[in-house]
Amino acid sequence: MALEDEPDWGERLRSAGLRSTGQRRAVLRAIDGLQHATVDELAAEVQRTMPEVSLSTVYRILETLDSAGLVTHAHLHHGSPTWHVVDGDPHLHLVCASCGRVEQQPIDLALGLAGSARAELGFEVDLAHLVLHGRCAACAGSPGPATALPQV
Repeated sequence: MALEDEPDWGERLRSAGLRSTGQRRAVLRAIDGLQHATVDELAAEVQRTMPEVSLSTVYRILETLDSAGLVTHAHLHHGSPTWHVVDGDPHLHLVCASCGRVEQQPIDLALGLAGSARAELGFEVDLAHLVLHGRCAACAGSPGPATALPQV
């Protein structure tokens, strides 16, 4: 993304009631550039230009940005959550167990599931944190990993 196309992170921070610090802007730029990244990946990216920013600082900034509604996370794989900027419409994630591809899809894809869970179980699904694991269209014709769930 060219610098002139980059979102105005300072304005977004101020609009959310936060001070616009260089460290916060650097974390937002890293998240935006990497799309879905773990805290370790974000810290490494930020430290390329700001080596003094520690991993614990990145954790604290993410907590602040999450509370302000500027970023969110999803558990795409085992281990650390991945973070992304809250931009546009909420989405869910499709993760291919064969190639590892992560695809974002509109929440509408899961409205039927959420409606059934509410109607039949009284359970409210947090669709913005929904992650579906399976195989992408490109991998569906090839054998999946031994731990793959049965195809429905």
